[in-house]
Amino acid sequence: MVRVGIVGVGNIAALFVQAVEYSKREKTLFGVIHENIGGYKPSDIDVVYAIDISQEKVGKDLAEAIFSYPNVVPKIVDMPKTGVAVRMGKVLDGVAEHMVDDFKPANIPEPSDDELVDELKSHRVDVLVNLLPVGSARASRFYAEVAARAGTAFVNCIPEFIASDPRYQKLFEEHGSLILGDDIKGQLGSTIIHRALASLVTMRGAEIVESYQLNVGGNTDFKNMLAQERLTSKKISKTMAVASTQPNPDDIANYIFAGPSGYVPFLGNTKVSYIYIKAKTFMGFPVTIDLKLAVDDKAMATPILIDTVRLAKALMDKGVRGSPEWASMFYFKYPPKQAKSDEEALLNLYINLERLGIEIEPKRLYLWSYLSNKIK
Repeated sequence: MVRVGIVGVGNIAALFVQAVEYSKREKTLFGVIHENIGGYKPSDIDVVYAIDISQEKVGKDLAEAIFSYPNVVPKIVDMPKTGVAVRMGKVLDGVAEHMVDDFKPANIPEPSDDELVDELKSHRVDVLVNLLPVGSARASRFYAEVAARAGTAFVNCIPEFIASDPRYQKLFEEHGSLILGDDIKGQLGSTIIHRALASLVTMRGAEIVESYQLNVGGNTDFKNMLAQERLTSKKISKTMAVASTQPNPDDIANYIFAGPSGYVPFLGNTKVSYIYIKAKTFMGFPVTIDLKLAVDDKAMATPILIDTVRLAKALMDKGVRGSPEWASMFYFKYPPKQAKSDEEALLNLYINLERLGIEIEPKRLYLWSYLSNKIK
């Protein structure tokens, strides 16, 4: 089993918990990228620990908390009681001033880091997942340090640069643990589509002149991101995810904009993205690409999370520690090292897992089958 703890019982957590329960009942889960990672299936995930700071969620069974205000994820599964009571966490910088009425911090004592370390150990949490609001810089690092000290793997889903920070890489290695991140990349979200188009431009011998990605949505994630001071790392993460596909990422980054651009309450969990690319092609002739993408924001993140918690556990089983850059390339916008394309990132993942003797199926890359046949 993969024993998972969650920090931030928001919309992603709500869909993740339901998806895991659904997989246990139906023995299948449509749309996962890999059905088997290191012998672990989605149904092998158990959420055994949860932290939040909202008076609407703290103290409730997780099955009830995931549907509590301000979450807007629909009920897909009739959830049984989980036996997991949501624990009060540390607020720190996790609640922006304009989000107090939405997140409603509970007026009860907050835990110390030592208490949380002991609880992660006593609950035998294999992987702790960071799902805090964007801009939670201090809070994210607090929980990363707690996970490292407990010997628990940490999956950083938000744009705080922790897995890519040498100090934290060393911290997790010293404590015999592992970190994957940073900033989860959706299954078919705006960043992965933008990256694929940008990679295609370069592969076809053309050159990007300028590009933008404008995103609007209606959940608390987008409302939280109305505070511009919380968006610095988010914009860097999304911009560099696209710029890294180009021959000179640092230069072209000045001509790429990618980030949240508006809060439209009636959209709920729907995110609408407008992607524009102006490219210079043969003999300087211009090509313009304009694309509109509409997705359920949380449905894009959940299959990635289902993969990454199992990957973290499989790597820990094999004694992998620290922040293996190849393990984060495919799944995150701002990994310790960027790949030029997501095909390259996935190939790196498959090669390294093969070396470690970790099974991953099905293989989603034709190139892997081609290379395997050539080697044989």
